[in-house]
Amino acid sequence: MTDSATELNGVTYAVPVDPVAVVCIDGSDPEYFEAAKKAGVIPNIARYMNEGFNGIAHCVIPSFTCPNNMSIATGSPPKVHGISGNFYLDPDSGEPVVMTGPELMRSRTIFDVLSKAGARTVVVTAKDKLRRQLGKGLEVGNGNVCFSSQDADKTTMAENGIDDALGFVGQPLPDMYSEELSLFVLDAGIRFLEQDNPPALLYLSLTDYVQHKYAPDHPKALEFYKVLDDRFARLEELGAVVALVADHGMKDKCTADGSYNIVYLQDLLDERFGAGNTKVICPITDAFVGHHGSLGGFVRVHCFNGVNASEVIDFVRPIEGIEEVLGREDAAARFDLPFDVEADAVVISGENYCVGAAEADHDLAGLNGERLRTHGGISERDVPFVISRPLNETYLAKARSSQLKNYNIFEFAINGTT
Repeated sequence: MTDSATELNGVTYAVPVDPVAVVCIDGSDPEYFEAAKKAGVIPNIARYMNEGFNGIAHCVIPSFTCPNNMSIATGSPPKVHGISGNFYLDPDSGEPVVMTGPELMRSRTIFDVLSKAGARTVVVTAKDKLRRQLGKGLEVGNGNVCFSSQDADKTTMAENGIDDALGFVGQPLPDMYSEELSLFVLDAGIRFLEQDNPPALLYLSLTDYVQHKYAPDHPKALEFYKVLDDRFARLEELGAVVALVADHGMKDKCTADGSYNIVYLQDLLDERFGAGNTKVICPITDAFVGHHGSLGGFVRVHCFNGVNASEVIDFVRPIEGIEEVLGREDAAARFDLPFDVEADAVVISGENYCVGAAEADHDLAGLNGERLRTHGGISERDVPFVISRPLNETYLAKARSSQLKNYNIFEFAINGTT
């Protein structure tokens, strides 16, 4: 590291000398590393775990993609950066709104501040829904790049800092529902490090197609992690500190025979309180529901027409499959969420259940009859936190003295390795 440093959200980050490549393996429950290590297909990750640093971190709740990627990007919880889901009910209009625009971000990003401190920065995501938020404030061009593999065929120098990303990576545009969408991200990172003037900072954010589809010990999952391991080895070979983390875990939400354990909460609330008096918002909702049918482990309930949140909480709490029900103030305080956009009540399902709105609101055709694996609750909170190099004494003591959070990964990878 150099003597140059910059501060964001109470953390001082050094400007790296060696490239630092942080990879967010979307949906990578620690069980995936355990199964792949046992199968002997991830020798490089196993080496990082043994010779570098290996821990279990907590992601932010709700354990969804957008709030956790923004936490990783800002080194802070949602109450600081303002993104608490993919989707929320606007308190002014009363209409559901997608929460993936950069205008809703309340914090600068590590990429913004470190690039302005002199660190050439590259951000590549699988889904474009993250790209605009992650790129907020990042002045693309002059070596700084931000694009998604989803829209790699549309990149421009003005918008992304690169023309023709497909030509640069040398691959065709990957399908949205494929492991190639993630591998393209890693191959792009590798290509950038192979250049004469490699970036100092890379954030490579994958998609959880494989984790939604396959259990940790499934041959397809093991094959995917073997391919990831090969890519990580190449990043390391090119001189990078490789740091691996996840935005959330992933759990099976089915009975032994494959039947789905779903609590259709809006139907139950309508029956109890009347139609139109409550509104369930599923913040996992995005444009790609084939993974999960907009079903996750965390929903928000808004109350209208005199319905009291405490009545809703008392009604929902004993429902089979529900782990936790909290009012607005308690939810915001417990999970470090922005209070002003929180709902009247938050409902979290147990490990083997998921919770949704009305049954009619969820299209499960995209699952093709396969098992439902999803995330959002406390049961998907644990994520891997692995760094290819050992931590220095200061950061090793820090790791041992408090619960790691996934949004500590840039601080530890940059400041904690020497």
